[in-house]
Amino acid sequence: MRNLQELPKFRDGLSYIYVEHGRIEQEDKAVAWWSPEGIVAIPAAALGVLFLGPGTTITHAAVKALSECGCSICWVGEDYTRFYAAGMGETRSSIGVLRQAESLTDPSRHLQIVRRLYMMRFREPLPPDLGLAQIRGLEGVRVRDAYARASRETGVPWHGRNYDRSSWESSDPINRALSAGTSCLYGVCHAAIVSAGYSPALGFIHTGKQLSFVYDVADLYKVETVVPAAFEATAVSDKGVEGRTRQFLRDRMKAARVLERAVDDLHRLFEAPGEQDQYVVDGSKPGDLWEPEGAVPGGVAYGCDSAGKGFAELARGVDEVDE
Repeated sequence: MRNLQELPKFRDGLSYIYVEHGRIEQEDKAVAWWSPEGIVAIPAAALGVLFLGPGTTITHAAVKALSECGCSICWVGEDYTRFYAAGMGETRSSIGVLRQAESLTDPSRHLQIVRRLYMMRFREPLPPDLGLAQIRGLEGVRVRDAYARASRETGVPWHGRNYDRSSWESSDPINRALSAGTSCLYGVCHAAIVSAGYSPALGFIHTGKQLSFVYDVADLYKVETVVPAAFEATAVSDKGVEGRTRQFLRDRMKAARVLERAVDDLHRLFEAPGEQDQYVVDGSKPGDLWEPEGAVPGGVAYGCDSAGKGFAELARGVDEVDE
């Protein structure tokens, strides 16, 4: 039976909304987007991620309302060329990140997670005797075939993944579209990871960056969502490919059920089918304390009663030793 406290808001919500050059304020018990064109209500309770682009301001009350709805907030550059910061997800438990850290630091379990991540990208099972280098080779072939197939189907010329992060406009339209779409997918995966209680920094295939695990998870869905959306958007016109890619990607993500799959895939990756989160009901509850024999409840005055007699006796013992 499914754990009903397994963060259903994320899987049942919309994917993302991107806004820029305006302000977000609380509107009744929801939030609204104020811009020169008018006021637009934002469905915070049904939203996975809200991307804030340049020229955006947001009030404290709006941030609180979005947080209570389980909507992640990401501060990004224009057309997602930069990722600056993100808010905290719903879960207050560290069960997931502890399991993730244990898997990362154990070499055999680390390799097992890496293989599992690659296997989740392929429709057919991988032979168990393949080495890591061979698996990476197959993955490279899979991605190249996806680009070539999308190019044939849309008629968009493809000369390889080539872009300069320091000069956005110097890239050709299809590479700009792919970069914009990939950034959107990163934001959604970041929100899923944080919402499910894992760390975006503890990557297994990718490593060394604060978003390493985001890159690992995003690669599970990139070929089926970002690649076709970017090529379809570029096929329409070379102009405005970034915004059009975002629109097409939303449809692709809905069709691929990315929001429905993301949290389940994370739990499946670590073989953690939604443990009970003791902090769902009371997020301010003190955390446990570490002991060699196992964790003990926090927020307890160990070794003394309510009158503090234990500390008084300890103090007297110290005085006697000094004498």
